[in-house]
Amino acid sequence: MAILDALATHPSSDTGEDWAEHARTVLGRAGHHRGAARDRLIELLARQDCALSALEIEDALRRGRRSQRPVGRASIYRVLELLHAHELVNRLDLGDGTARYERTDPAGEHHHHHLVCADCGKLVAFNDLALERSIDQLSDRLGFTTTDHEVTLRGSCPDCQ
Repeated sequence: MAILDALATHPSSDTGEDWAEHARTVLGRAGHHRGAARDRLIELLARQDCALSALEIEDALRRGRRSQRPVGRASIYRVLELLHAHELVNRLDLGDGTARYERTDPAGEHHHHHLVCADCGKLVAFNDLALERSIDQLSDRLGFTTTDHEVTLRGSCPDCQ
């Protein structure tokens, strides 16, 4: 329960709008033309604070503006792979066989970790400065230059306990 008490919403150094504009700029400079499916997916990811699977993205887009033409699953996967190839999203594998995607911070300052409920699959983002300091100290002690890391904690959420 101490971990749950330490949870904090992660402060973002960028807004979703900043990320969306950055994503469109990066893709435009790389020669990719804008498209409705890509724009809708970028807009959706810009509003998210944590990772979503392709199926969750598909469901969210379907629930969105009903007047718009649906975005096909294959298009969603293509856009996600394009965004990942340009380092605009992180792809997370949490061990359940389903990749999840979340936007990256263009400034590289925003970083969070995840708690995963083994029972219901709930995903909770958290950040913890003491954990980050411990990782830095461990790297220093071992003489290792750490450029990236992921921490995923598994257990049972309060609803499943």
